[in-house]
Amino acid sequence: MKRAFDIIASAAGLVLLSPLLAGIALAVRLDSPGPALHWSNRVGRGNAIFRMPKFRTMRTGAPNVATHLLKDPDAWVTPVGRFLRRTSLDELPQLWSVLRGDMSLVGPRPALFNQDDLVALRTEAGVHTLRPGVTGWAQVNGRDELPIPKKVELDAEYLARRSLGLDLKILVLTGVIAFSGRGVRH
Repeated sequence: MKRAFDIIASAAGLVLLSPLLAGIALAVRLDSPGPALHWSNRVGRGNAIFRMPKFRTMRTGAPNVATHLLKDPDAWVTPVGRFLRRTSLDELPQLWSVLRGDMSLVGPRPALFNQDDLVALRTEAGVHTLRPGVTGWAQVNGRDELPIPKKVELDAEYLARRSLGLDLKILVLTGVIAFSGRGVRH
């Protein structure tokens, strides 16, 4: 049921949002040199690595690490990128990953390939068995403000409580939080 919902919703989202996606891609390209999309290696279900797209929010040449690990993240984030991050519009290309089956609409956010501490804690908690999500329980309960152990705790809570009803609740909360920009550091 969850996979069918993911396929239908992501396909519909890609079609309905295609003018917005094209507009954002153009804005990213006009804002700074480089491609509109950034593809990063992420840890998916079963700790398998997959390539995940996002609209590029940083200047080309930025180190490939989590933003909070950069010495001066503001020096790397572009003006359009700042807006895209605050509103989470940079995440929209991940609908493609949902359609492909690498991701789900709701699940734990996929770790970067080099976030060994997060991957280890998720594996220990059994969270690695879930397909990663565009949004998740941790995102609607603190987002970037949460320390890694708390994120994993919330991911494990989602694992134990997951249902279509909870997924719908998370999707609604995500919309509210994304457009408020709450919980985004950079």
